[in-house]
Amino acid sequence: MIIDLSLPIDDTLEETHAAKIDRISHAQGVEHFNWVVMNKQPGGQERFDKGERVASAEEIPDGEMLSLEIVHSSVHMGTHVDAPFHYGSQCAGQPAKTIMDVPLEWCYGPGVVLDFTHMNYPDNITKDDIITALDKINYKLKPMDIVLINTGGDKFLGTPEYVTKYVGMLPDAVDYILDQGIKMMGVDTIGLDRPCFEMFKEFLETKDKSKIWPSHFLGRKREFCHMERLGNLSAIPKPFGFTISCLPVKVRNAGAGWSRVVAIV
Repeated sequence: MIIDLSLPIDDTLEETHAAKIDRISHAQGVEHFNWVVMNKQPGGQERFDKGERVASAEEIPDGEMLSLEIVHSSVHMGTHVDAPFHYGSQCAGQPAKTIMDVPLEWCYGPGVVLDFTHMNYPDNITKDDIITALDKINYKLKPMDIVLINTGGDKFLGTPEYVTKYVGMLPDAVDYILDQGIKMMGVDTIGLDRPCFEMFKEFLETKDKSKIWPSHFLGRKREFCHMERLGNLSAIPKPFGFTISCLPVKVRNAGAGWSRVVAIV
């Protein structure tokens, strides 16, 4: 059984970094085909603008060309994997890995899902919460496990609460997971840290460096990746004993890549 844990890149959502998708339909594809071909010819654009065409809809099978979607989106829209380069240019004094540098071995392995659906904003997950969740399922983390944090946050997708009110992870919780030899973890919220606008407000009021992206910035000292915007974690029928695949799209010189994350049971 394969369980989809991914959310789409969706241009209907109003978010911090919203996506825009230009859609060329099958019928519109005929015009697009004419423009692509003629634009490459000497004087072709001028002839196209005057109404000349190299092929009519009647000459194309069913009057339709191939569909085409052009996506303008942050690499942090939809379900994605954040690489060490996202956290900073350096990790432990070395150049941080971009998404293309992330070892694929980090992105496929035994999965463990921890239940925090009893927590609600403004709660934040601590080290003690992680230990309690592991004790509840009688499981000890092993190196290279892929840890999933189930807060139920995906149910707020498309609402203001998804962006501004969710359960975050504090640095001591991330630190504890990394201490167990973990290289990949994932959350079903928009971000690993607590809600960003709260962090921004506290940082700007105090200029306290510890207030801004503390869980992300931990990745400047310790090398790890994490997934954001997971969904459907409650559909996984058991807390461990399944496999996670979260292979990211290769985006050159980028700190993240979209991923079709699945649980294989």
